[in-house]
Amino acid sequence: MSQALSKPTQPRDEITPKALFLSRRQFLKAAGLASVGTFLAACAPSTGGSPVPSAFADELTSKEKALSFNNYYEFSLSKTSVKDIAADFSTQPWQVTIDGLVRNPAVLSLEDILASYEQEEHIYRMRCVEGWSMVLPWMGFSLKQLLKAVEPLPEARYVAFQSVLRPEEMPGQQSLDYYPWPYMEGLRLDEAQHDLTILATGLYGEPLAPQNGAPIRLVVPWKYGFKSLKAITHISLVEAQPPTLWNSLAANEYGFYANVNPAVDHPRWSQATEIRIGESERRPTLLFNGYDEVAGLYEGMDLRENF
Repeated sequence: MSQALSKPTQPRDEITPKALFLSRRQFLKAAGLASVGTFLAACAPSTGGSPVPSAFADELTSKEKALSFNNYYEFSLSKTSVKDIAADFSTQPWQVTIDGLVRNPAVLSLEDILASYEQEEHIYRMRCVEGWSMVLPWMGFSLKQLLKAVEPLPEARYVAFQSVLRPEEMPGQQSLDYYPWPYMEGLRLDEAQHDLTILATGLYGEPLAPQNGAPIRLVVPWKYGFKSLKAITHISLVEAQPPTLWNSLAANEYGFYANVNPAVDHPRWSQATEIRIGESERRPTLLFNGYDEVAGLYEGMDLRENF
């Protein structure tokens, strides 16, 4: 049974799957999308006193590259093969269950979500733990809006996320049978409630493509990309730190927090620099991926240990 969590920000018939397939300008108008300029500041380099050369400007990654270079092991280990393998992945119908330590558990269809939450454009840097990065114009809404609607109970301290388990459509879930599928991730509740944390439903003015995590995914821009799981089906509020896929596979290489930190190397490579997809010169990596406004979340923590 589907349950809307809040009053729609606009009539339901203004945000429909059909509207999502309109041109960029039509989509922005149909979805009540805020001006891109409103969110450019979120992508401006924040260096914390360490200047970055002006040559390292933040420009949007080309749509072609972002749609054809994808880490998505559920489909393939080859980044350039995911797009084709995922082309027929079905995203309709889709439901997201929100439960656990909440006063108002719910099961929402994608249509419920689009009707209840205004989709805004957020231009964020994305830093992969492998050492490459992109700048992407996500469309979505802050996760804290959904959490506010379900009302976490006082004992809730973490948010656990689960991705879709569909091995018949995702060959990687069959071939990588030693992975603890489905893909699981987690955030502390205060991280999940931060303004920068969003649930994304679109990219480049269009609905998310299957290879980018359709139809709805998490985006946490100050953390390595593997924290931003794709194709969400389940969100649960819990008291204890939840298990996560990569941390379960190799805790010495992939921490629970996974905050971007150039001072903490991966055991097999340096994290001091990165290569922006589409560029040829490496650039310095910024602490928290340049989003210094999240530093207060980790006061008193040793960032070298809690990576």
